[in-house]
Amino acid sequence: MKIHVKLISNSAKSNGGRAPTYATPCSAGADLFAANEDDIVIKAGCRELIPTGIAIDIPEGFEGQIRSRSGLSAKFGVCVFNAPGTIDSDYRGEIKIVLANFGENDFVVTNGMRVAQLVIAPHQKVEWEITEDLGKTERDSGGFGSTGLK
Repeated sequence: MKIHVKLISNSAKSNGGRAPTYATPCSAGADLFAANEDDIVIKAGCRELIPTGIAIDIPEGFEGQIRSRSGLSAKFGVCVFNAPGTIDSDYRGEIKIVLANFGENDFVVTNGMRVAQLVIAPHQKVEWEITEDLGKTERDSGGFGSTGLK
């Protein structure tokens, strides 16, 4: 599958966007890069909107899923806040990432830094039907914690 990528320059100081790239041949997620004019400081306990400098053309029937990079999460406590974020197939604006800093120290996002991953996945539209009865299952309406820890 080919997806068109439009590079967007955010300012004269920014080198603009960079196409998503896969770190290894078997990577499911393609790295997304920050395209910010100046360093963005994400204070501990806060979140910031990070520009990527790209827009993409996702085919109908697919979505883009924005996910955290495991290294940023494990080492610094920096995660995609609304993970996975969804990019609908009809969106053509700049992709921006909501990064949250759950770590103890401020985190600095520099231009060109790998900040998130993008997975392109199929999705299906469903037809919603109102009913009084749902099919029974072993779990049934057991909610949070109902299946235990082991």
